[in-house]
Amino acid sequence: MNNSNITPIVFIVDDDEAVLDSTSLLLNSAGYKTHIFSSAHDFFQHYKQDMEGCLILDVKMPGMDGLELQQLLNELSHPLPIIFISGHGDVPMAVQAMKEGAFQFLQKPFDDDQLLSIITLALEQESKIREDYRRQNETKALFDNLTPRELEVMQEVVQGKPNKVIAIDLELSKRTVEIHRANLMHKLRVKSLAELINLVKGHHTNT
Repeated sequence: MNNSNITPIVFIVDDDEAVLDSTSLLLNSAGYKTHIFSSAHDFFQHYKQDMEGCLILDVKMPGMDGLELQQLLNELSHPLPIIFISGHGDVPMAVQAMKEGAFQFLQKPFDDDQLLSIITLALEQESKIREDYRRQNETKALFDNLTPRELEVMQEVVQGKPNKVIAIDLELSKRTVEIHRANLMHKLRVKSLAELINLVKGHHTNT
């Protein structure tokens, strides 16, 4: 789900002014907000990692081409789905674009309804990716708030060890273990051992 203060934008990058104008007009009429760029370099200069939306990108352009821009964005772990369009595209080009993570590859002239449908799906994917990122960052912040001793106790707790055993392992009193355990559960916002195990498992999967 997108932040209510942010409107997803369809970014259109093409060196053909007619394509920029017609595609932007089509999307605006369908209710989408658009930003247009006449070169990959111009878009990259404008790009920020908190942008939300999707990218319609021409393959063949003077200077930096679409595939080169895609590679640069991949290095930044961008979440913007890329819809490639080209009047010169061939199979190897499409294969490379898809292998590098492109959402779709369309040949000019493309069908308006098809493009709109693809954009809808791309924005749904981008929204899900953004939400996953937010959750991962929120979870990381919770774990970062634990003290070194609380992390040690947590590792013992998720192994199913009772407080008495943890106290022996870490050379602490049972009461001290109980306090650390209560504190870490509170900080991680979990109320049961099962919730804690699931949270730790998910955090380790994403790090």
